[in-house]
Order: sequence, then structure tokens, then C-alpha cells
Amino acid sequence: MRDGEQPLPGDLLDWYDAHARVMPWRVGPDARRDGQRPDPYRIWLSEVMLQQTTVAAVRDYFHRFTARWPTVADLAAADDADVMGEWAGLGYYARARNLLKCARAVVADHGGVFPDTREGLLSLPGIGPYTAGAVAAIAFDRAEVVVDGNVERVMARLYDVHTPLPAAKPELTDLARALTPAARPGDYAQAVMDLGATICTPKSPACGICPWRAPCLGRQHGTAPKLPKKTPKKPKPTRAGLSYVAMREDGAMLVERRPDSGLLGGMLGWPGSAWNSNDDDTAPCPPVTADWQEIGAEARHTFTHFHLRLSIYAAILPMDAAPERGHFLSREQFRPSDLPTVMRKAYDLARSSLGDHFA
Repeated sequence: MRDGEQPLPGDLLDWYDAHARVMPWRVGPDARRDGQRPDPYRIWLSEVMLQQTTVAAVRDYFHRFTARWPTVADLAAADDADVMGEWAGLGYYARARNLLKCARAVVADHGGVFPDTREGLLSLPGIGPYTAGAVAAIAFDRAEVVVDGNVERVMARLYDVHTPLPAAKPELTDLARALTPAARPGDYAQAVMDLGATICTPKSPACGICPWRAPCLGRQHGTAPKLPKKTPKKPKPTRAGLSYVAMREDGAMLVERRPDSGLLGGMLGWPGSAWNSNDDDTAPCPPVTADWQEIGAEARHTFTHFHLRLSIYAAILPMDAAPERGHFLSREQFRPSDLPTVMRKAYDLARSSLGDHFA
């Protein structure tokens, strides 16, 4: 940093007071000054939902969750299948299972009140260092460092750090920790995230209107748009599998609930094969004898660690069908929106192929 040009938390907080994003889970700076405090439940829920996704993707899910389960006690008492159904499409389904475990621990072990320290929050199932720090800072105004992708980008540019991610994480966290103020740490944590999301963006950062433009070494050296550097990712492998989408003559759908552990754990899906890296390993294993029709198109989906290609077989089943796998959900019980994205893709392909039968 140039002499006399250290980044000051106060400059960022002044900017945040004027430009804070409006979020359904957030208490804005004006309301906070008037004495309103964030609801730890809403902060925790939003932070879990926001992992690996965007604010735009989360908003509707957050509104639905809080309308249906307005308190942590309501969520703790919810049926697992209902919660997994509402989560469908948001991805990373282990988060939904951990959401329930955590809510139930808060109710059972803490009287329905979230611990107000990072250490106490870390004792809850499904809460890791980032979420514990974020909830402690935002909900309880603890001076905890909060580092997400936006904060990493801001710190890398502010201090001109060229070590590529993920190796740079410890250094960027230390830099963020050194800047975290004792006063208004919750607002400060949100301010840095807002700065990264709206000004210090991945492409074409708006350096001219940044409250930290003067001390920013990345701006001074002309390196800001290229930071942070990242280690190239390895190509994702491709796996293949089969799914059997069947409707009974009365409109009931043949589904199965996946095991609680593993990918898409606890979610509704279609009976099918394992997902393997070799096409030869995906031998047909229909759940019931029927006139199965192979759909020409594949359901394709990308998970964190691999790409998936699903071949789809569809059939209309008689009323006396007795499947060896899965169970029927009536037309009234079956909601396509409860399916995870890849299973919804398979359903849409089957419905398109069989036309009126799936209408």
C-alpha cells in the first residue's frame, strides 16, 4: 500500500450505508441504526441456501421456506420429504438434510435459540467455519471474518495477491481478518460481499466508483481485472445411466426415494441403474415388466464432479402393475416440482415422448 492509503473499514461502511443491497433476509443499515436486529434463523437459512449458488436463484426458495416454516421450530418439526421437495432444484441436497439436522439440534439442545458465538454455532450439525462466522457476524455482530468468493476477489485485488486460488485462501482470509472492524462487523461483512457483487465484479470491475479505489494495489498496478488467479480445473468425467419413467393408467407415477446418503440423498427419483463411467455397465434393470419405449433424447446434467447422461425409458402401466422397485404416487400427490433437476429433465423428456398420456 502507498503511505497514507490504507483501506479503511469506515470508507466501505459509508458506501454500504448508501448502497446496501435489499435482501429478504437482511436488516438494512437504516433499520439497524433504529434498533432492528437480524433474525438468526433467517440469516442462517439464507447462508445455507447461498452456498454454491446466487442471490437471484435463492430469493424465491427463501420466500417459500420462510412462508411455510417461519421459525426454526417450525422447520425442525417439518416432514423430511416436504423439506426435500421444497429444496428441489436448488442443488447440493446434502445441505437440505443438514438443514433439518441443524434446526432440530437448535430446538432440542438450545431451546430453539441459536448460539450467538462462532464456537457455539460450529457445534451444530451442518455448520462449518464460513457459515458460523457469517451468522455470528451478521446476526450477532461478532467481529468474525467472513470470506466468500466475493470477499476473496476484493482482497486479491485490494492487495494485488497473485497466488492462485485455492492455494491463496489462507492469505486472503488473513488479509480480510485484519480489516474486520470491532464496530459494526455485521454490516461490514455484508458491505464487503456487496462490494464484490456490485462493484468489484469478476469482469469489468467499476474501479472508478469503488470506495477503496485509492488504496487498491490491483487498480494501481493495472492487474485488478485479472485477479484473483485460479488454478485450472481438471476436466470433469462423464457418467451414464438409465432411468425408467412410468405412469399407471390412472395417472399415478412410479417413483422411488433415493437413499439418505449419497448424491441426491433423500430425494424423489425414477427407478434406474447406477451412474457409471462406462456405458457397458448400465445394463437395463426395469422395475416392472412393461412395454418400455426408449426415448431418443438423453437427460443431461452436470454435477460438481461429473457430467451425467441419462437414457430414458418410458411406459404406461396397467392398474394391476406390481413393481419390484419404487412406489406409486397418485396424480394428486405427484408434483414434478418436488423432483431434483436431473429427474425433472427425465420426466419432461418422457412426457414429451408419450404425449397425451403424461398430460
